[in-house]
Amino acid sequence: MNFVVGITGGIGSGKSAVTAHLENLGIDVVDADLAARVVVEPGQPALEAIAEHFGAHILQHDGHLDRAALRKIVFEDPQARTWLESVTHPAIRQEIESQLQSATSPYVVLSSPLLLEAKQHSFVNHVVVVDVTEELQVARTTVRDSNSVELVQKIMAAQLPRTERISRADEVIDNSGTLTDLEAQADALHRRMLERATKHAGRS
Repeated sequence: MNFVVGITGGIGSGKSAVTAHLENLGIDVVDADLAARVVVEPGQPALEAIAEHFGAHILQHDGHLDRAALRKIVFEDPQARTWLESVTHPAIRQEIESQLQSATSPYVVLSSPLLLEAKQHSFVNHVVVVDVTEELQVARTTVRDSNSVELVQKIMAAQLPRTERISRADEVIDNSGTLTDLEAQADALHRRMLERATKHAGRS
């Protein structure tokens, strides 16, 4: 199995900027959010179950999932969220595992906002948390996605508390500075992970 680096962070933390930089350096990135989209494409069993449970109004006219409508439901109803996760998480794990196994770069990144919450950390050898203050999370996300402060705070509340996320990390990248600062930290991470991957390959 490849050496897998899990990268996570709360909404608005800059996790995607780190993984995009590593991808530019030639590293394969498995994005759990994209895997989550694959398993609810038209024709997939998970989408059929979701439509049956929540009703056909959860689908767009072309048969695709109306993700915004579903997001609104599950963040306002914890039971709905629990049911949705029971359907989607096993399918997402299977898709992630398949993509990790087919990666060919020296190490592979698993990028996931739910790396720790959804137990996806069982796939990885090294956990990296991209961290910013909660105030910065709200400020950056409301600007980026044009979401209300209230919705961003609900999304944050559904994720692990910042302190717990940091406590479970093997290392933390601080994204309170500029993009240049962040990319310099990503470069340093890349060098360390190449070394780790070489050692890992020697032991396997």
